[in-house]
Amino acid sequence: MTTFLLRHGRTHYSSRYLVNGDARLALPLDDEGARACRTEGPALRAKAAARVWAVSTFTRTHQTATLLSADPDLRPHVLPQLDELSYGTFEGGPFLDYATWLQQHGPRARPPGAPESQHEGIRRMLYGVRAALDLPGPRVIVSHGLLLSVLGWDLTRPPGAAMPLFFPEAPCLAPLRYADDHLKERTEALLSELAGPAPEDHATRPGSAHAIPSANGSGPGGAKKSDTATAHDLATVGPLFIPSEEQSPHA
Repeated sequence: MTTFLLRHGRTHYSSRYLVNGDARLALPLDDEGARACRTEGPALRAKAAARVWAVSTFTRTHQTATLLSADPDLRPHVLPQLDELSYGTFEGGPFLDYATWLQQHGPRARPPGAPESQHEGIRRMLYGVRAALDLPGPRVIVSHGLLLSVLGWDLTRPPGAAMPLFFPEAPCLAPLRYADDHLKERTEALLSELAGPAPEDHATRPGSAHAIPSANGSGPGGAKKSDTATAHDLATVGPLFIPSEEQSPHA
């Protein structure tokens, strides 16, 4: 079987590089995001032939799946583990503010007011991918920038490369295609690399859309290709070099 994973369509937060990991804030797709879903939908439907769609609890993933599938009555499987990273007190602010904090404190520290660190969030999302693989295939998973950034980096990582603080930003609506066995193998390898016990049930964390249904805006992934990061090198992770406001990436 085959699995397609993609990042939700654009929101007005993502277009401005603002972070949103709190599902209580409803952030639907903006006009461009909705238009792009309608444009890309036919090609994805033809390639994926999906029996199942899986989404996070955030409204923007539901809306993306509905528009891409062209099925207004779509009832996707909701997996809270796929939710965007929690940003704590950085919620709603510029990605660069969070990135600066992350650079100083590292991926295993929890931001003020957040229930998870970057690494804990990535692990949670990978457990969500694992859960999605238990659903009938072929399947499409609509998630957020950090997860897609990590998976995209992993597909092209140099041999022996350690997981970076920042990953290349995953574009919206650009699907990654995996054979199920390969996706399971890479998911388990990344979980082993991150180590630690399985995260607690995401549905119980503060701000979870599972508890309070709502929408979410965006979130990039970030990796470092060189000592000078560009806008497209950043996402929901964290840079070794903090670019100017004009260069900041997010979605």
